[in-house]
Amino acid sequence: MNRPPLMPKATAVWLVDNTPLSFEQIGKFCGLHPLEVQAIADGEVAQGIVGLDPVGNGQLTRAELERCIADKRAELKMNKAAIELPKLRGKGGKYTPVSRRADRPNAIAWLVRNHPELTDAQVVKLVGTTKHTIAQVRDRTHWNASNIKPQDPVALGLCTQIDLDNAVGTAARRVQKEAEAKKASRPAPAARPAPVAAEPEEPDAPEPPTSEAEEEEEEDARH
Repeated sequence: MNRPPLMPKATAVWLVDNTPLSFEQIGKFCGLHPLEVQAIADGEVAQGIVGLDPVGNGQLTRAELERCIADKRAELKMNKAAIELPKLRGKGGKYTPVSRRADRPNAIAWLVRNHPELTDAQVVKLVGTTKHTIAQVRDRTHWNASNIKPQDPVALGLCTQIDLDNAVGTAARRVQKEAEAKKASRPAPAARPAPVAAEPEEPDAPEPPTSEAEEEEEEDARH
């Protein structure tokens, strides 16, 4: 699948207004459904969006545009030079647009409450915050603590559902491994000694029978 251009809807607006490309061609290039492109053409969506010229910003060459105009079955290909332009950001927190930064405490509160298994480093990566801010939200020492309301960071646009699911899955596996390691390191309980069976008492030996002479001697002794 082709990588969509920057600002795909604005690009689609320009292509609809300035080229005879089909809705399907524009949709494939911009990562939109053909019906959404048709709605843009009908003025039902993207109202007020200023068109962005993909040829002028180097994302599409004039030759590629003319090739696809001539062949309605052809698919627009992104200019290779434009694909190589973006640089990968170095290590560090995720960049959050200024308009979304006020929502970060709400997102942090939601993550801390609903996914306590996430590490601070994972929360930092998800919503582009700092460990200090996370600690303030967690212990309610944040300057705006009274107005913080937990909100799903996906709904706020601070991260994608895939990013959140991956982070939660990683945290769950880590917790499981830690529990297994803790269980394995716990010493086994000492075996209890088997109870010693009591020796049976021997019955008293019966007295030997007395003879008739002894009985007579005992009788005389009584008298």
